[in-house]
Amino acid sequence: MAFDHAIRSESDLRALFPEPTPNSLRKQIDRLDPYCHELIAATPIVFMATSAPDGTCDVAPKGGPPGFVRALDEQRLVIPEGKGNNRLDSLVNLLENPHVGLLFVIPGRNETLRVNGRATITTDPAVLDLVPLNGRIPNMAIGVEADEVYTHCGKAFIRSELWDPETWPGRDDLPSPAEVLRAHVGAERVELVEAALRESYTERLW
Repeated sequence: MAFDHAIRSESDLRALFPEPTPNSLRKQIDRLDPYCHELIAATPIVFMATSAPDGTCDVAPKGGPPGFVRALDEQRLVIPEGKGNNRLDSLVNLLENPHVGLLFVIPGRNETLRVNGRATITTDPAVLDLVPLNGRIPNMAIGVEADEVYTHCGKAFIRSELWDPETWPGRDDLPSPAEVLRAHVGAERVELVEAALRESYTERLW
């Protein structure tokens, strides 16, 4: 079913919103300054958005101990590639379309850091040695050259009350990860899916 009353032009879109404040535009810079280096070093998780040539999109979380992403200088940062499900959706996208959007999230902090740029998948040993994961040197990393850098306001995090544990749903209020995965893959027994998830999270994390 198509959505009605669709917006089709930027002018129609702009009619619904006031003009951005000067600081909203001025805050965008083209480099990773010392403050950005500090924020990146404190970040345990970054969300990476990529797009295939046909326009289909993907967003993948990348996580590790704070500092697992390394800012090398004013233009470059490196994200080590950890073990995952081996679908490689984001990485395949980057082979064809290097443009990437990154959102750095620090627990307890409502403001985030956004970095847009161009990515290169690298196996350079000198680069990989800079970004170990739990003491293990990754077999590849994603190098990003920053084009646009700015801090994103915290309104979405404030509205969501994300960091307030009292707003979090109870563990029993939602289907378990194993129940959801069982339904999606068509497995017969949830116990087998739970065992597979447990093995993946304990034996193939790093």
